[in-house]
Order: sequence, then C-alpha cells, then structure tokens
Amino acid sequence: MATITLFFILLLCLLTGMPIAFALGLSSITSILMFSHDSLASIALKLFESQSEHYTLLAIPFFILSSAFLSTGGVANRIINFAIDCVGWIRGGLAMASVLACMIFAAVSGSSPATVAAIGSIVIVGMVKAGYPEELAAGVITNAGTLGILIPPSIVMLVYAAATEESAARLFMAGLLPGLMMGGMLMLVIYIVARVKKLPAQPWVGFRGLLRSGISAGWGLMMIIIVLGSIYGGIASPTEAAAVSAVYAFFIAIFIYRDMGPLKGVPWRKDKDEGVISIISRNLALTVTALPRSFFNADVHRVFRDASKVSIMLLFIIGNAMLFAHVLTTERIPHHLAHMIVDWGLPSWGFLIVVNILLLIAGNFMEPSAIILIMAPILFPIAVKLGIDPVHLGIIMVVNMEIGMITPPVGLNLFVTAGITGHNITWVVRAALPWLLLLLFFLILITYIPQISLFLPEYIDKLHGY
Repeated sequence: MATITLFFILLLCLLTGMPIAFALGLSSITSILMFSHDSLASIALKLFESQSEHYTLLAIPFFILSSAFLSTGGVANRIINFAIDCVGWIRGGLAMASVLACMIFAAVSGSSPATVAAIGSIVIVGMVKAGYPEELAAGVITNAGTLGILIPPSIVMLVYAAATEESAARLFMAGLLPGLMMGGMLMLVIYIVARVKKLPAQPWVGFRGLLRSGISAGWGLMMIIIVLGSIYGGIASPTEAAAVSAVYAFFIAIFIYRDMGPLKGVPWRKDKDEGVISIISRNLALTVTALPRSFFNADVHRVFRDASKVSIMLLFIIGNAMLFAHVLTTERIPHHLAHMIVDWGLPSWGFLIVVNILLLIAGNFMEPSAIILIMAPILFPIAVKLGIDPVHLGIIMVVNMEIGMITPPVGLNLFVTAGITGHNITWVVRAALPWLLLLLFFLILITYIPQISLFLPEYIDKLHGY
C-alpha cells in the first residue's frame, strides 16, 4: 500500500506541473508519515544525512563553480580558437572544431547545459557566417554539448557514485574512452555531410598559428591535466580535485586571462620594450594587491551567486530524490524487483533492453540527477545479480541521460540552444533529430560492448596491481 501511495502521489504531482524536487519530497514525506513510525524530525535528519553522508556529492558545487568561472571568463573563446586551428582546415572543419571544443570544455566543466551555453553562444553564429546551415550548426552543438556529462569530470557520474556507493574515480575512467569515441563519431559524420553538402573549410593557420592558439588556451587545457591526472594517478579524490579546479579556475580567470575581476583589461606588458624581469615583477605586484579586492568585485560576486543558485537547485533535487530512494529501500522494492526479474529468467541482454527503454522514457520528463537517484537503487541490485558490471551500468545510464538532454519536453540542451538561436523548441528538436539517431546507435554500442567502458578502469587497476 505504501508503494502504491508513493508512486500515485508522485505521478499526481508531476501531472499538475509541480517541480520534480517538490514532487519527490512530498510523495516521500506523505508515504513515511502515513505508513511508518518515523517523525518529522527523523525526515529532516534523513534529508541532512543524504548530503552529509555522501562525500562524493561535495564535488558538485566545486565543479559548478569552476564551470561558472570558465564560462564567464574567456576560456571558452580560447578553447574554440584552438579547436578551429586544429581541425578547421578540413572540409566541415568549423563544425568539427565545435565538437572538439565541446569535448575539451566538457573535460573542465562537467555540465552539459554549461557546455552548450559556453561553446554554442560563440560557434553557432560563427558557423552561420561561414556559410553553414543554421539547423546543422544548432543540431551539432545541441548533441555535442551532451558530452559534458559523459567526458569526465561529470556531475551525473558523481550522483550515480553517491547513489550506488561505486567509485567515482573508476566511473570517470570508464567515461573517458566512450566520450572520445562519441566525439570522434560526430566528427566523422560531420565530415561525410560536409563532403556531400560541400561545406567550406577554414584556411590552415600553420604550425606557428596552432602553437600560438595552443599557448593562449594552455591555462584552460592545463585544468584537464590537473583534475583528471590527479584522479587517475591516485593523487586526489574527485572531491579534492574538484576543489582544486574551482580555485584554479578562479585564479586563471582573474589573474591570468583577466577577463573579469579588478585586473580586467589590464595588459600583461606596458610596451614592447619592457623586459621579462620587469613584466614578471610588475604583474606579481599587481596580483598581490588585486587578490584582496577580487573577493569584493562585482564580476566575482555574480559568478559566485550564479554558481550558488545552480548548486542549491541541484542539491535540493538530490536531497529529495535520496529521500524517495530511502522509501523505496525501506519498502524493499529494489529487492522484490530483483528477485522477480531473476525468477523470470530474463537474460542480461534482455534486462539491458528494458533498462534502456525505461531510462529513455524517463529522460523525456525528468532531470538526469533525479532519474539516476530514483532508478539506480532499483536497477543496481538486479544488474549485480545478472552479472553486469556496476560501472558499465553507470555508463549506460549516463548515455541515456545524454539522450534525455535533447528530447522534449524537458531536454535542457534544447532550451539552451533555443535561447542562443532565438528559435522555438520545435525548430531546435527538428535540427537535433538527425544527430539524435547517431546517439541512439552509440547507446547500442555502449550497451552491448562493455569493454568500451571497462577497458580503461581495468587497465589502470592492473597497473596498480589490483
């Protein structure tokens, strides 16, 4: 009876248009008060424990803050210029460079909508000016932006790790190869389309130009090495690496690139004849004097405020979803479902078909973090009983969440692209649809070739002697 009440109230709340976080919380609290002996105080304690007991979740606000500094500063612009210099000279290279820029920015942000907003707001206009159809430009960016939750560090992977007690570091390792593979597939299809439609190519800037843009973007690219290198090398946990990334992003945005903060617009050198020692000493003095003022700067306050809003919203959803998962666990719903499916004799490949169908449907209506927190406790024990690696299951769920980001009516990437282009959601859906088919094909590969996901974590485990 408690289970029926739980899902009935949740469905009723969603049909009335209530935000998912409130719907999850209200259905959970109502079920607890009606069918258990827990008090309101114990519910409040459970909400607090859902955040404090999962150390991995602390990484989420840090990655969001890091992404906010990188998006507000000129890091995205420099990454785009570097990507264009790398592959822009190939036919269709500007669209391919957009995918490469999304891959690089995904590796420093961990967020799909942030990737679409930061990269798409610059490259869509650029592609249209270069002679690309606007629908193609919008479709490419909407889909490439989904790599933000597949290429590590990924906020959705952190949520899965918290929900299943799996290693976030192993999930990050598992997502790297599929992310590179998906980006490569997108670029290959773009090249074929470009040959058919005779899309233009950018002039080759030469190795000197490539080196110049690489050095310009180097501080941003260095974050990939700092974050992923420290995690894969066993130097830091994902949470510690996230904290370092936030401090590093703050430092390069304000003191290196100077696109915001008290040193905004201040050049590194006064004139061409200024010596190296003079440049270093003068800028070191500027950095020391500007550091205290940077915390009172309006640009910095705005970044902290925007990052706080996103963090609070996401963690509020996570807290309520974990309360919902607690009710499911108390009612032993995952346990009963696991036994039922095992008794059916459903093979692992058949179970994975069911998983993908459920997640694709849920992705149309709910936010990825909420889906992970609701579905993972149900699917995880069944997958373990059927011999499916939990890390492999996690990557399958993340790829399904990628598809959910570009399917209406709740696809976040669709709304971001609509805001950038000024078109309505229907137009954006039509633009993204051909590329969505490629993502569905990629989902099949990830589902039934587990070594794509498991090769890197297993290889690193062997290196460490596990």
